Amino acid sequence: MVFSGTVQSDFMKLVKIPENRKETFVDFAATDFISIRKSLVDYIKAVYPTEYNNFSESDLGMMLIELVSYMGSVMSMKSDMLANENFLRTAKQRDSVRKLLELVGVSMKGPISAAANAKITLDTAPSSFQPADDLVASAITLPISNRVFSIQSPEDGGSLSYTIYKVTNGDLGNLTVNGDIQLYASDADNPTATSSVFTNIAILEGVLITETGQFSNLDTTKSVTLTQGPVVQNSVEVFLTTGKSSTSGVWRRVDNLYSASGASDRIFQVVHNNNYGATVVFGDGISGAIPDMNSVYFITYRIGGGTRGNIANEVINIPITLLEAQSAGFAVAGNNIAGTLENTSIGTGGSNAETIAHAKRYAPLTFKRQDRVVTLEDYIAFANSFVSPLGSTGKATALLREGFSSGNIVDIIVLERASTFQMKKASLAYKKALLEELEKKRLVTVQPVLVDGLIRTVDLVITITIEEELRTREEQIKGAISFVILDYFNVDNWDFGKTLFLGDLNRAIFAVNDVRMSKIENFDEDQQVNHHEIIQLNNFEINVDYI
Repeated sequence: MVFSGTVQSDFMKLVKIPENRKETFVDFAATDFISIRKSLVDYIKAVYPTEYNNFSESDLGMMLIELVSYMGSVMSMKSDMLANENFLRTAKQRDSVRKLLELVGVSMKGPISAAANAKITLDTAPSSFQPADDLVASAITLPISNRVFSIQSPEDGGSLSYTIYKVTNGDLGNLTVNGDIQLYASDADNPTATSSVFTNIAILEGVLITETGQFSNLDTTKSVTLTQGPVVQNSVEVFLTTGKSSTSGVWRRVDNLYSASGASDRIFQVVHNNNYGATVVFGDGISGAIPDMNSVYFITYRIGGGTRGNIANEVINIPITLLEAQSAGFAVAGNNIAGTLENTSIGTGGSNAETIAHAKRYAPLTFKRQDRVVTLEDYIAFANSFVSPLGSTGKATALLREGFSSGNIVDIIVLERASTFQMKKASLAYKKALLEELEKKRLVTVQPVLVDGLIRTVDLVITITIEEELRTREEQIKGAISFVILDYFNVDNWDFGKTLFLGDLNRAIFAVNDVRMSKIENFDEDQQVNHHEIIQLNNFEINVDYI
């Protein structure tokens, strides 16, 4: 036998990987593009050492490997995101946060409309108002069709709608069977004469929508899905007719049907969806009364909300038409009465729907307090989540009063929200509504006292440094910085006693592209405030230096 010069070997048989061992070469820890790509290359080198060994970047096989790595990294990221959305602490999507909170009976708040005081001045006094002994029976009617009016928005020039309400003892008047408003002679500024001015009027931003219908016999749990949105927070009113006396009339809104209600309570809950639409849910006969079968419902609500409704004083001055009601034979029902509607205060309180950050912060505390207030944490959570009948919200903190005979007094320091960036002194109507709600939930031995918070306004002079070639983009850069500053001083980002750290603000400004340096000129040190004070931006000025 002649030696050919080639040594034969069966080593290739030794590097073959058995089928039952291939799984051991899978790197299950690889999640990102680079690690998945590397693990695939290592796998191919180990399992297919002779079939494929060209790992050049331009090779078709490497292209396929990178495509698989790309899809693997995308799927891995989506898996992580889906896992994060299952926990309140890590959830980022509004719909996920809303559904998680609904599991514990807490609802995220929808958009809130601005409110303002107003007055109606009649051109002529109604004849039904003439007899002084008929002050209660004498009335004029503001039909529901005339309760909504529109003006041009001072903010963006678009159409801005408001709805008229009557204020009774600081509260909005109860809904009637047809949604009309009755103004009596006794409501006028001077009930002993033929006064034609009514100042017990409020206007709330949003278009008034009415829906009527009849409950089906087949529905065990009665609910009504509202057809239009976004539904303004606390604007839904329900009136039932043609049922038993125990279920007919006005129904009361509650935050949760199952937290504190009896079997005969005429209550309902409004459940918002992610697009700020809403469903009105009634009780089941155990938690809240159940509407009678075939009973007819009349529901009114407003759509709109947001900051557009925040207007200046005396912006509204429009004609309005009322109807004279039949009264003791002095007038014929249906006579038109001309008048003028004016807003006598600024419109404030309009804000967008509750932010995810606010919900994450206060919803767990709301669940923890279980529809009662006991600890200081309970008072803080309740006051910061409270929405008044007019739809306004506020900012609050609570302190236990120290003293020999005042250990059971809780001071609640409160301010009312005026806009996204401004707070104001809480109105009497807001404080009255807050105290009334606290009265239902506090311990008998504890006395809450509302204390006005103090707003510490700051003016800022900021100098930024940018490169000379960016001079033509100066206004654009200043606009971006203005947005950062306003967002930094958003009401949701501030609490009582929080210090203004100049370094934090400078870092936020420095994060804007093209800004090389930022300096706050008119403050040398951080601004500290007391426990009852809150910092609020007043004015700011941006100067530019070039390098």
